[in-house]
Amino acid sequence: MSNYFQIAFESLKKQRGRAVLTMIAVAIGIASLVVMLASGESLKQLILGEIDMYGSDVVNVEVRVPGRGTTGSSTDMATGISITTLKNSDVEAISKLNNVSAYYAYITSQEIIKYERENITSIIFGYGAQAPLVEKISVAEGRFYTVDEENSLSSVIVLGAKVKEKLFGDNEAVGQNVYIRGKPFKVVGILEKRGQVFFFDMDLIVYLPAKTIQKKLLGTDYVLGVSVKAQDASKLDELKQDVLDLMRERHDIDDPARDDFEVMTMVEAKEMMEVITNSITLLLAALAAISLVVGGVGITNIMYVSVVERTFEVGVRRSVGAKKRDILFQFLTEAMLLTFSGGVLGIIIAVGLTSLIYAVANSYGLSWPYSISLAAVFYSILFSTSVGLFFGVYPARKAANIDPIEALRKD
Repeated sequence: MSNYFQIAFESLKKQRGRAVLTMIAVAIGIASLVVMLASGESLKQLILGEIDMYGSDVVNVEVRVPGRGTTGSSTDMATGISITTLKNSDVEAISKLNNVSAYYAYITSQEIIKYERENITSIIFGYGAQAPLVEKISVAEGRFYTVDEENSLSSVIVLGAKVKEKLFGDNEAVGQNVYIRGKPFKVVGILEKRGQVFFFDMDLIVYLPAKTIQKKLLGTDYVLGVSVKAQDASKLDELKQDVLDLMRERHDIDDPARDDFEVMTMVEAKEMMEVITNSITLLLAALAAISLVVGGVGITNIMYVSVVERTFEVGVRRSVGAKKRDILFQFLTEAMLLTFSGGVLGIIIAVGLTSLIYAVANSYGLSWPYSISLAAVFYSILFSTSVGLFFGVYPARKAANIDPIEALRKD
């Protein structure tokens, strides 16, 4: 076997130019494949990491346009359509269901927040006071507002890290008043830095009590959704069904197609996102694999040309006792050595590109995880070598079947 590799190596050295170009083609294919797989896994970890903020014991209810599904509703809301069917009374009814340990309703708005001569446009999250019990909300200074403050419509606010920096700089913010639409709101807390999530800067948001933003800013009695935490996570599906039944009863709905809301557990959301991200990763990998096929065709071409050029050499080897299988293995070894080398080069390129993506993404505040698994490296090398084996079979068999007498006449 070592003899095959020695002969293959010496042969490739003689045709260095073509060999290097073929290796580069394979390397580009492998690098593309590994980068796509790594990016897909990073995207998956990023999305699932955000979902994990809610834990696996949460049921979420969101409004939707009847008959349009979740995607249709998102599109409608993005174009300015308001869905007002989820009322405060619905939220209160849901909170009284069995197995609910905590809950919060939510609504959003965009407002200008002012302090003295400074101002900043921020996304306002109108969250119920129990939100920190349902999802991970970390306060760096001060505190989150209380249930009593929400029920009494207190004008309190929790600032994101960048909002605090813009308005107050290094000065103390907790206890000061900021102004929204000319109305004062007392700062009770500052959030810990979170960075960007899908290019949305979470440090530019602020939290207000949901009822306060409804009554004092928006003048509404509806919310976009409500999240509830199960006391017993093993009965999460039962809680979901209880919410469905309650909402249909309250909204007088007897046909599920007419539901003006969507109920989903965080377990279901996580499974759905896993399917979506895995599908995206496979699609990207399939597209990247096309370049490997191109590299494989190049392998066939260079090996076929090599066979034609080395017909006399094959004839000499056959005349001194080399068998057909020796010739076959020699040319297959050359093809596999080419693609293996290209695969190693591709891995090196992929590591560099993935590191660059990681550095750039994090420099913009996006919490992009670095992800190149040993399994992806191993299978990429295996795949590239298999490409050499597959595309090298035809020229190798052609070389093995050369008639030695005819080959010697080619000199």
